[in-house]
Amino acid sequence: MARVMGIGGVFFRSGDPDRLYAWYEKHLGLRRSPGGVVLFPWRQAGDDQKEQTTVWSLFPKDTDYFGPANPAFMVNYIVDDLDGMVADLRAAGVQVEDKQEESDYGRFAWVTDPEGNRIELWQPPSRPA
Repeated sequence: MARVMGIGGVFFRSGDPDRLYAWYEKHLGLRRSPGGVVLFPWRQAGDDQKEQTTVWSLFPKDTDYFGPANPAFMVNYIVDDLDGMVADLRAAGVQVEDKQEESDYGRFAWVTDPEGNRIELWQPPSRPA
C-alpha cells in the first residue's frame, strides 16, 4: 500500500506575498531560497542517506492552485508511490483530480478531503532537482 512519508510543503494565500515574506523573515527568521520559497531540509527516518525538503511558500490571494474552493492554505504530502496512492484513493471513492503533473521536482497529484480542502500529493524524483 502506498503511504505518506512526510510533509512536503505548507502553502498559504496572501494578499501581498512579498510583504508577508518580509514579515516572516524579520520576525521568525524564515529566509527565501533563490527559488523564492523557504526550504527546510531533513533526512528521512530509517534512511539517513535520503535527503528530503519541506517547502513553506506564500501564494497570491487569487491563486487557483489550491483548487476551486477558497481555503487559506494547502498541505503537500510526500508519498512513496504516487500511482499506487492515486489508485487506492480512487478505489475508496475519494475525489481525485484527473490532472497530474510531472517536473524536475517530481510528480504531483491532487485530491479533495471531505470538507473541500485541496491536498497535494508529491512523489519526489529519485534524485533531488
